[in-house]
Amino acid sequence: MSKLPSIGPKHAADVEFDIEQPRPPAASTEPSFDLEDRMPQLTDPKVIAAMRSAVFEVSQARSVLKTLGERPDHEAVDTAKSKLAEIESKLSKQLEGIVLSPRPAEVERLEWRSHLAEKEKESRDAAEKQRQMYRAVISVDEMHEAYEKMLKDAEAKLARIYEAAVTGRGVEASGKGIERIDLSGRRLRLLPEAFGRLRGLVVLNLSSNQLEAPTVKPNCSSQQAIPDSIGGLENLEELNLASNLLDFLPDSIGLLLNLKLLDVSSNKLVALPDSICHCRSLVELDVSFNRLAYLPTNIGPLHVLDVHFNELRGLPLGIGRLTNLEILNLSSNFSDLTELPATIGDLTNLKELDISNNQIHALPDTFGRLDNLTKLNLEENPLCYSAKGERKSMLEVKEQTQTGWLTRSTSWLSNVVSGVSGTVYGYMENVTKSPTDPYLNQQL
Repeated sequence: MSKLPSIGPKHAADVEFDIEQPRPPAASTEPSFDLEDRMPQLTDPKVIAAMRSAVFEVSQARSVLKTLGERPDHEAVDTAKSKLAEIESKLSKQLEGIVLSPRPAEVERLEWRSHLAEKEKESRDAAEKQRQMYRAVISVDEMHEAYEKMLKDAEAKLARIYEAAVTGRGVEASGKGIERIDLSGRRLRLLPEAFGRLRGLVVLNLSSNQLEAPTVKPNCSSQQAIPDSIGGLENLEELNLASNLLDFLPDSIGLLLNLKLLDVSSNKLVALPDSICHCRSLVELDVSFNRLAYLPTNIGPLHVLDVHFNELRGLPLGIGRLTNLEILNLSSNFSDLTELPATIGDLTNLKELDISNNQIHALPDTFGRLDNLTKLNLEENPLCYSAKGERKSMLEVKEQTQTGWLTRSTSWLSNVVSGVSGTVYGYMENVTKSPTDPYLNQQL
């Protein structure tokens, strides 16, 4: 960075020439700099564009840091960690004392259990209240560390571009700024609003953090873990929010028109925003290990959909419109998922289907249309077959496979799917069905 004439300590003589500070009249989203006059070595329009983009990138990274305020010193962070350890130790002793408390003879067992549960709740709530202040200190420090690294990378990129221009080596100017950011495993609790200004971002990994919707208290404003400004990342193609504590996603996620991959697995989501239907480029969606009861309509041109380990009550009838779908995992929704809609037969490009560990009693007649299916897992479902020969056919095919996956052969459809399709109407009449939820009649 020492080779850049205006990066570094600012002196009175050169403040007005600081390339990181746009002139006051400028009001565009990109900074306006007279790079050609100040740096005569820059004659290539592509290099000038790259310099402008890199300077803007540095400015935005610094803007994010500015919104965080001052970074706590090491002493404050160490004290916060020590206090958290003390709180945990104290809570552990309190809970142990509650568990070992003798029940007075005159108190009924159920009444005593209720009393102990209330005492435990009071202890945990008090401990959580004490933790918040110290966690905030640690969280701010961790975010500073992450974003300072981002700034360092941006400044290094700016230096490389300038050095390449001066030495005549040229530079490949993308003009897009930071394209990839990996902040996984940093114990982050929230993203600042300013993060949404990094419009050149293509890949963002925020997995394995502690992003969580804050508790809303009366007369108190709270900041979302994922700010609405994330919708400003107009070039974003991959977003990984797996393994956090999120129970909702902002509606602005629907503004990510170029998003291709979204991973929100292992969170606490109870629903996906309806705006996700506007993510017209979305081809892979992983929402496994959440608490979803329904899927939204119009989920885009998906190729891969993973919804295992949720609480799905069924699939919308419009599921058949996902004609590009190749992999569908609906396993382990357990007692919540009891049937499949007939429109599943419209998924003519489906290659892999896992519906194991559910309570599906029958396959729809249209199942035989899945001509491209190569893997099928039906394990742990109370499927009913009216003919002994059909059960035998299924068992014979199952014995030829490993781990319950059905590998398609040339005779698979005739032995299994067509056999089921020929008699499914008969045994479906004998199966008691739960009323169809009106929500499932919505169209994708």
